[in-house]
Amino acid sequence: MESTHVISITNGEDNVAPRKNTKAFKFSLPPLFSRLTENKIHFWDKQKKDAKKIIHSIKVGISLVLISLLYLLDPLYEQVGENAMWAIMTVVVTFEFSAGATLGKGLNRGIGTILGGGLGCIAAVLAQNLGGVANSILIGASVFIFGTIATYFRLFPSVKMRYDYGVMIFILTFNLVVVSGVRTEDQKVWEIARERLLTIVMGFVVCICVSLLIFPLWASDELHDSIVSRFQHLANSLQGCMEEYVKFASKKENKSGASFSVCKSLLDSKSKDEVLANFAKWEPCRHGKFGFFYPWEKYLKIGEVLRELAAITLALGGCLQSSETAMKVEPVSQSIQMESSEAIGSGIVWILRELEESMEKKRKCEAHISEKLKTVREEISLVISTSKMAAIDNMDALAVASFVFLLKKVVEKVEELTKEVEQLGDLAGFRAQT
Repeated sequence: MESTHVISITNGEDNVAPRKNTKAFKFSLPPLFSRLTENKIHFWDKQKKDAKKIIHSIKVGISLVLISLLYLLDPLYEQVGENAMWAIMTVVVTFEFSAGATLGKGLNRGIGTILGGGLGCIAAVLAQNLGGVANSILIGASVFIFGTIATYFRLFPSVKMRYDYGVMIFILTFNLVVVSGVRTEDQKVWEIARERLLTIVMGFVVCICVSLLIFPLWASDELHDSIVSRFQHLANSLQGCMEEYVKFASKKENKSGASFSVCKSLLDSKSKDEVLANFAKWEPCRHGKFGFFYPWEKYLKIGEVLRELAAITLALGGCLQSSETAMKVEPVSQSIQMESSEAIGSGIVWILRELEESMEKKRKCEAHISEKLKTVREEISLVISTSKMAAIDNMDALAVASFVFLLKKVVEKVEELTKEVEQLGDLAGFRAQT
């Protein structure tokens, strides 16, 4: 005789407040319209990215034409001569996609060139004054000492993140200057260093002027827009997931159609966020929406929480698909109240969209977000403390139980996300509600 396995879910609380008669917040968009809207957003995002790539390519071409005038115009060529190639090399290696990346790389190259060239000239002059065997010993020792120390500093994460290129240029410039100074007169060494530094500055100025004055592309804007858009993507994914649950529980559909591709893409966004935050720190003060010393670290923290929420959403979707059989059984469909699940799902979606609007418009979170969070917590606690799930076998029952617990994790992660956004509003000076 077959037996029915029963799993009781409890959160450790014996006394549960009676359920309040709360009205569920209905989903704002029908499933089909929601997916069409999401596809439209993806289309326009792709078009904007393609347009930015074209603009960047044109700007690089303009910079190369301008710096090539050092070769093409005789008066300029007479001033710089063959050293004009250093200006062209500077444009090629320095011009990056965003203004912050170009500025950061250019400053790194300039500082590395000045320090490396200056110390290299000093070492070369001292070596020439010593002469004989001491000349070679001093040059070899200086190359070893400065090369070792600079390479050691490159291994520090904080230095590697922002100044790795500058340290590398320092090593390169120091070695070129100090070694070339072995067979060059003292005055000639300083002259070569001065001319090369001048041409590098020319290339850097051309890069910065073109990058900042011709349709500037800001890394800070890209990071901000990327983080903001993830709220909407996760809200759509969670909405689709809860809609599929309702369909399963009410036996209206047998196959899941929810898409979690966006959640998968969010899991790989950490390195991109860190790079954009680093570039954003280099961008000029008050270039647009953001000022200098803007709390970009808080954006990285919000991005981390969003990735964790995306991972839980993926697990929630997988649990939903694996528990399809269990949800077709009548006792199970009655175990998690339909009204409670709709209230929890719609409350989470509403909160995420409110947080998105708060960050997009740079205004502080509304007070009733906390009220919605409290309502959602009460609903999930009620479901966990009162649900008893029956299924044909243990695997089905485990899938349904996991779905409820994962839903609880989603609520906790949304609560953490709300706190992070509120802290960002305080640090960044978001305007209060009017």
